[in-house]
Amino acid sequence: MPNKKRWSDKELNEFKKVLDGKKDKALQEMGLSKNLADDILKNNSVNSIYSSHIADAASDQEQLEKAYYWVARDNKHLQYLLRAMEMIEQKTFGVCLSCEQLIEKERLMEVPHTTKCFSCKSSI
Repeated sequence: MPNKKRWSDKELNEFKKVLDGKKDKALQEMGLSKNLADDILKNNSVNSIYSSHIADAASDQEQLEKAYYWVARDNKHLQYLLRAMEMIEQKTFGVCLSCEQLIEKERLMEVPHTTKCFSCKSSI
């Protein structure tokens, strides 16, 4: 890897396009998870939970908890992507926080929100 301190503006724009695509996908997935949670809540009002079998109520509750888990997970992923986009604007994107070398382009294309190169991440 060359010993340059940051990616060029052209390369940063390329990464920004990748991040935009991943952000759109994350927003779509988060919307689906929210819709699932809303549907579960609509279909299972308080009265219907108590009138059904306890196993059905437990299953419904488990589905609701999974839906909320996915919403939280998608939101966390979205926050990572937004932070990476801020780093692009600040022109600090793609620089390892540990060794301060450029992170490999292949790694950034796959995991654009990463903040450590593979060798620093592996040494943790």
